[in-house]
Amino acid sequence: MKHFTLTPVKTILKMALFFALTITLTNCSKDDDNPIPNPEVNPLAEYLTVTGFNQVTDEIIDSADYEFGITFIPAVNGKITAITAKIPDTHIATRVTIWNKTTATVIRTESIDIASAGVEVTKAISQLSLTAGTEYMITFNSNDWYNRERTDGTGITYPVSVGDISITGYAYAGGTAQVLPTAFNLDYYAGDLSFKFQKD
Repeated sequence: MKHFTLTPVKTILKMALFFALTITLTNCSKDDDNPIPNPEVNPLAEYLTVTGFNQVTDEIIDSADYEFGITFIPAVNGKITAITAKIPDTHIATRVTIWNKTTATVIRTESIDIASAGVEVTKAISQLSLTAGTEYMITFNSNDWYNRERTDGTGITYPVSVGDISITGYAYAGGTAQVLPTAFNLDYYAGDLSFKFQKD
């Protein structure tokens, strides 16, 4: 009588299991190589809501020239991927500056075309890395802006936390020169200028 051996069956089963594991591990590896990127976040709308600066808005058109914007600190490492701007007029080649506030140095100058009054424009830029805990400032130079205040006209307390961004102040400087604004104000915000931040 012949004895039936299971060796060939075991070998086939082992090979099938090996191939199944290989395919599974390969697929997992591909997923890890292409993680879903973190979302881009624009802090401006929430900042205006939290501060109440969205309660009263006046359109300022063809006034004096100013360099103005917000100071901020990212809580995590990340990057600015785009800049945004909206004014109640049109202005081609509006200068936008991103500063290291601590050292008062320019780290990036961009230009954005605002071709339609009252319409927010977004411009993708070459990614600008930001370091957690470092204070930055983003400004633009314009004679047109939205002046935003609270209904009762009172000031706010900084910093204002908006997700991974802590907005530490609003400041301005008169004129068209590319200078770091040093006149800070607590009872209004003038803009609208912002950015899209993507954490690492």
